Amino acid sequence: MIALVFLLKEASAIVLPVLVALILTFVLAPAVRTMRHHGIPESVSAAMLVTTVVGCTVLSAALLVDPLAQWWQRAPVAVSQALNQVDRWRAAIPGFGPPQERRSSSRAAAPPPPADPVRERIASESVALTAQALGIGLKFLVSTAATTILLYFLLASEHWVLSRCIELLPHRPRLRAVVLGGLRAAQRDISRYVGSVSVINIGVGLVVSGTMWFVDLPNPGFWGALAALFNFIPYLGPLIMCGLLLAASLAASLGDAGFAALAAPVLSYLCIHAIESNFVTPMVIGKRLSMNPLSVLLSVMFWGWLWGVAGAVLAVPLLICLRSISQRNRRMRPVAVYLRGSDRPCTPLSTLLRPPRLPYPHPSAHPSPHLQPTTSLPVPVPTPLADDAAPVVARPNALEQHHP
Repeated sequence: MIALVFLLKEASAIVLPVLVALILTFVLAPAVRTMRHHGIPESVSAAMLVTTVVGCTVLSAALLVDPLAQWWQRAPVAVSQALNQVDRWRAAIPGFGPPQERRSSSRAAAPPPPADPVRERIASESVALTAQALGIGLKFLVSTAATTILLYFLLASEHWVLSRCIELLPHRPRLRAVVLGGLRAAQRDISRYVGSVSVINIGVGLVVSGTMWFVDLPNPGFWGALAALFNFIPYLGPLIMCGLLLAASLAASLGDAGFAALAAPVLSYLCIHAIESNFVTPMVIGKRLSMNPLSVLLSVMFWGWLWGVAGAVLAVPLLICLRSISQRNRRMRPVAVYLRGSDRPCTPLSTLLRPPRLPYPHPSAHPSPHLQPTTSLPVPVPTPLADDAAPVVARPNALEQHHP
């Protein structure tokens, strides 16, 4: 298992596009089957769906390019303003302030002030950060192209691949029915989860855009789109979004207007996220797709460490697949107990430590009318005795002896 984990980490360039294509196939396969029932070939329906998904993605990216370019151009000035604001905060704390220039009473030229290590590190690492960002962008484009091509072929041959997988199993109808039912259940749950979460996140993005416009943060549509994207990562995505909003508030000089204006974007986003996570998402997703929060957080941490942001996005769909498989396997049913979320209160430990109750009452207990037999027992009829014969005592039946 340890070797498999590190193999998945090293082979992320191959495994990750395949896994993303499989998850998207689970989401879009019901639409392909519906079109096939209406007489549209699978290749045509797959091409239509893939073209729609790619077109929507390219359109969204095109709308975000202009705000991103504006923030990239103002990045040096924004970083300088943010650092000046941080320097003012550091100066208010004894021992943490930036080095100050010492005044000299002599006419000789004063030595230059010591450099700030924070600014020097940011200036030295900016070039390396830009090169790393370009490399990550190139890898992302290659992986996206591979995922798109693989998604088309999986959608066009989904029925053929599924039939061949079931055909390879032993010829036992019950086993094949269990495997097919598990695949269909995982497909249905993942499709429902991804669709519901996508609609919720679009709504969150629209609300965040309006809120950022109300608090005078530049490019509110850009921050709404980022909020919708980061909301696909449970728990960690909103934390990253709060950090970005705080940095944007510092860069936009909202801190000059006071602490309330500086904290307004972050606090408003936290209020929106609290309403969405505690009321909207449980109501839309329902109890069928509810997951244990601890298992979701551990899954996000593990897959995020393994594959970065893409792994954190895929953490919950992979957890849903594991739950669907464990619910149909007797050996893995304890895993499903830990993964399934429940609103039912836990059983007290004192109740779990009590001895089990007997299924039937003790013979010395008081007879209950509900435990009386439905059929009457035969009663022995005494026979007439002769005058010189000894009386015969009728022995009770075995059922009468043990009947309470």
